[in-house]
Amino acid sequence: MKPSLHAARRIVVKVGSSLVTNEGRGVDPDSIGNWCRQLAALARDGREVVMVSSGAIVEGMKRLGMTARPSQLHELQAAAAVGQMGLAQMYESKLSEHGLRSAQVLLTHADLADRERYLNARSTLLALLSLQAVPVINENDTVVTDEIKFGDNDTLGALVANLIEADALVILTDQPGLYASDPRLDPDARLITQADAGDPELERMAGAAASPLSRGGMITKVLAAKRAARSGADTVIAWGREPDVLLRLARGEAIGTLLCARTAKRAARKQWMADHLQLRGAVVIDAGAVAKLVGQGKSLLPVGVVAVEGEFARGEVIAVRGPDGVEIARGLANYAAGESRLIARRPSSQIESILGYSNGPELIHRDNMVRS
Repeated sequence: MKPSLHAARRIVVKVGSSLVTNEGRGVDPDSIGNWCRQLAALARDGREVVMVSSGAIVEGMKRLGMTARPSQLHELQAAAAVGQMGLAQMYESKLSEHGLRSAQVLLTHADLADRERYLNARSTLLALLSLQAVPVINENDTVVTDEIKFGDNDTLGALVANLIEADALVILTDQPGLYASDPRLDPDARLITQADAGDPELERMAGAAASPLSRGGMITKVLAAKRAARSGADTVIAWGREPDVLLRLARGEAIGTLLCARTAKRAARKQWMADHLQLRGAVVIDAGAVAKLVGQGKSLLPVGVVAVEGEFARGEVIAVRGPDGVEIARGLANYAAGESRLIARRPSSQIESILGYSNGPELIHRDNMVRS
């Protein structure tokens, strides 16, 4: 058994509606308080934690006196708007009891598909983690239509794991894990304790949604693990009411189903950069910048750039070439081509005075760069 979360330093935890709302009765302070206590213990252990939480629509239904999930889109959005208030307040209250700051972050899949919004979301989440605040993330159901109809927070959890390069994704659900057959129909169903994320056989085993409150079921968890593995993150699917589940996983205990990434985190990100994004331009840097990038693993600052080639937008992948024209790295540009030309050869302290704003001191941050 691979030691699940034992070595994980950055962890995304996702909890579903049925757990958060105590099977639809409304936001459950005891359950949320229990998870927040465990998150606080992980934070004290030096780990960075992010919570992806469902439950806004179900809580809104309760507050609005709805007895069944609405079928009308505007009613779903209204329930999400009302329920998100209670959800955020509960997490803030419970995390503060343990001395942790929290932040509400509402995302859509579109935020992570758009290049510039992707960088903004990544920078914000990493800044929150560096400030030792726990991001509590949910889909922005109030304004988004297709996520309410078809989306699920299992997928969002995986996207967040990709976004911040998490070591592990923990999906807490109302089932002990993934079974080889449906345990509701087969009393002898076997719990899958470990498998490779992305194994096609897992999708056959996953079955349908187990709860009328759930919008996904086990299949979305299996697919989320497959997505998380693309950035090198392992996924654990476990029962959310298992005593001290997060702490025990962090100690290396085998709980639920562990779906392992086949590729190491660094190699996975390099593959993503190399295969899935088209180069839109390039910058040529001087010998001093080459030494810092190659020899010291530093970020690329504008002062080291001698030329900008092509036209690219912020967030697009560009090549980094040395004085001899040989590519030494590629990464996500923090500034568009026109902006890069204006700030090239200038110290980072002058970026704001030149452009009127700053997206950070780096032209390419080392976390968004893959060296050749």
